[in-house]
Amino acid sequence: MTLGEKIKEARKQCSLTQEELAEKMAVSRSAIAKWESNKGLPDVENLKALSQLLNVSIDYLLANGDTIDEFVLREAYNLSDYGKGSKKKKKDRVIREKFPDAEIYPLLGEQKLTKGEKIADNMIGFLTDAPFGIPGILNNIKNVDKEFYLVEKEDRQIFVSVTDEFIESRRLAKRITTNKFEIGNWKFTKCSYKVN
Repeated sequence: MTLGEKIKEARKQCSLTQEELAEKMAVSRSAIAKWESNKGLPDVENLKALSQLLNVSIDYLLANGDTIDEFVLREAYNLSDYGKGSKKKKKDRVIREKFPDAEIYPLLGEQKLTKGEKIADNMIGFLTDAPFGIPGILNNIKNVDKEFYLVEKEDRQIFVSVTDEFIESRRLAKRITTNKFEIGNWKFTKCSYKVN
C-alpha cells in the first residue's frame, strides 16, 4: 500500500472528507488530494498532524510493507468492564473477547533506544556511579500501560497492542516465524504460553 492509499484509507476510517481533513490540518483540499493520489508528499509537520488526526502511527504511514501491511484499527474500550484482577489479566480478557477463536501469544516488548539515548546512557555511566540502562528503564516506565500480543487466526497473524484505553490491531504482511523479532522501534519476544 502506498502512502497516499494509507492516508485515504485512514481518512475514510475516521469518516472525514478531504475538505474536513484539510480544514483540521490548515492546508488546502488540493494538498490532501495530491497526497492521496501520490502526486505530492506531506512534510514532516504534516505527517505528524496526519498521524494524530487519523489515529495511525507515522511508522504505519511510512512503512514499506516489510512487516506491517494493513490498516491499523484503533478501538476504545473500558478496562473496568473486564472484571477483577490485575490490568494484565483484564487485558488478556479484552483480547480473548476480541479474538475468541484464535491462538493468542503474549509478547514481551522493549523499546529500542535512539542513538541519542544510547549516547546519554554511556555518558551517564561514565561520568557518574549510575548504572547503565537508565534510558531503557525510563522507556519501560513510560510504556508500563501497554501489553502486546501476537494473534494467529487461520493463515494470518495480527499484532495487537492494548493500553488502558485502546486496543490497536495490525495485520502482519510477513509471517513471523521466530520467537524474537522487531516491528518499528520495538523488539519483541514471543512467550511460549497462550492466553486462555
